Amino acid sequence: MSLEVVNAGFLALVQDFGRYGLQKYGITNGGPLDEHAYLWANHLLGNHYNASQIEISFGGFSCRFTKKTMIAVCGADLSATLNGQPLGLWQSHYVKSGDELKFVSPKSGLRSYLAVKGGFQIETQLTSCATVVREKLGGLSKTGEKLSDNDCLPFHESKEELNKRVPKKYIPAYGHKINLRFIANQSVTGCKAEVLKQFIGQPFKVTPNIDRMGYRLSGEPIVNKQAGIISQGLALGAIQLPKDGQPIVLMRDRQTMGGYPQLGCVAYLDIPLLAQSMPGTEVSFSSVAISDIEEELRRYKRFFGVNV
Repeated sequence: MSLEVVNAGFLALVQDFGRYGLQKYGITNGGPLDEHAYLWANHLLGNHYNASQIEISFGGFSCRFTKKTMIAVCGADLSATLNGQPLGLWQSHYVKSGDELKFVSPKSGLRSYLAVKGGFQIETQLTSCATVVREKLGGLSKTGEKLSDNDCLPFHESKEELNKRVPKKYIPAYGHKINLRFIANQSVTGCKAEVLKQFIGQPFKVTPNIDRMGYRLSGEPIVNKQAGIISQGLALGAIQLPKDGQPIVLMRDRQTMGGYPQLGCVAYLDIPLLAQSMPGTEVSFSSVAISDIEEELRRYKRFFGVNV
């Protein structure tokens, strides 16, 4: 035993960086919805970027450690406490056997990432232990199930004591208004200029209909005379426009193919902001060219050592 789940809360999932190269077989990526928080939690502990963590959504989660180790919690403020005392986010902490960690409810953001030194030792399935509930893949059970009370997640004991913090400039604020950069789809499966103009010219609201597959937005319906398209592969961040004119932004557990016209794709580095947005958050979009953001993404991947 290493980490014992006392209360699994609303939704706690084992996640590593995800499955890559399998979309042609109908298997989605999975992995952390807020990649920024996930990568920083591993970085603080000197872990490989793919080291597995627990993604805790909405709070209600508590656990007990049965070995010494270092931990880091990054992402949403879910009112976390360690042995009843407030736990600082975006920094490393030393824990010992018997220590209890609790996440109550969101103050800002929706999802926290709990990392341990060396990562949790979870058996992989199709190259990854990432939990995808819809596909019944990964996780502790290898059947895509969320964590349950009394589950035990093994990790290697560590007596190393670190004191690291994420620099303030890299800690996002999860506000009630966000702007997302996106690359317009100018292919035959995209939307015409007048449709894109409607899309860019208005704000939307995040609806309660959000999950790891996609975020549904609401606003003035976008009029698009184009019907469906021949189904095509779907990228992380793809913005679909169904017949009701209300956009859907596709996330980590998205389906691999889709036949709705696409307005474009959210910039990769902006997806974590949407992943932490509560229902009611106002979302606006700004069009950018790939050349405007590709160097930023290259620097980001180099810093964290990501090679996929």
